[in-house]
Amino acid sequence: MIYIFIVGTLILVNLAVWALLLPFLTKKRANAFQEDLVNRHYDEVETMYRKMRGWRHDYHNHIQVLKAYFAQEQYAQAAGYLDMLEQDLTQVDTVIKTGNVMVDAILNSKLTIMKERKIRVDATAFVPKELTVSQTDLAVLVGNLLDNAMEACEKLAEEERFIRIYMDVLKGQFYLCVTNSMQGKATRVGGLFSSTKSREHGFGLAQVKSLVEQYSGYLNMQTEDGVFAVEVGMPLSVNRVA
Repeated sequence: MIYIFIVGTLILVNLAVWALLLPFLTKKRANAFQEDLVNRHYDEVETMYRKMRGWRHDYHNHIQVLKAYFAQEQYAQAAGYLDMLEQDLTQVDTVIKTGNVMVDAILNSKLTIMKERKIRVDATAFVPKELTVSQTDLAVLVGNLLDNAMEACEKLAEEERFIRIYMDVLKGQFYLCVTNSMQGKATRVGGLFSSTKSREHGFGLAQVKSLVEQYSGYLNMQTEDGVFAVEVGMPLSVNRVA
């Protein structure tokens, strides 16, 4: 009887300790995940702009080469050189201007990666200046959703890959919707969906949910066979929840 009492007491003590530690450990993991995500985004953006600076630095040399081809009437060579420059420039060209520097950087770096991974993209994006979400949180939000979408698409054949991105002001809120193709249908895990067996994917969606809740926003996730969609609404003026 005493043995059972001791074992029961130890179990209760362990449960109490875990109950106290779990919020701390979860928050610590969330902070580490967010820091890693932001650093990865900055690395992608830095790579893109480094390519842009390099191309601009060589701009004068490219012009001189083209002038030499034309001076010697070597038009085929000039055309080939222009084709090469066009291909190189598309790798660093800013194709989307949202009105927000941070979102421009994150979105365009992701669009470049999507192109490299043969994912068809349809993107329309406008970000209002009065948005009160911090730049870091905005980067985490957008980057997470796009990373999740790319991860799901890569499990499909190239011809089946697509991502649709839409950002704008809707009903007094900043509205963001990301729709992507996927294998099968996403399954619900707790209050979230998981479209992959990757733990980072599920944790990324948990981060999105946490950010939306902090800003008293709106989150809606829908799935059907072959498609997954996430809608986020963030108030343009909000007192962030501590």
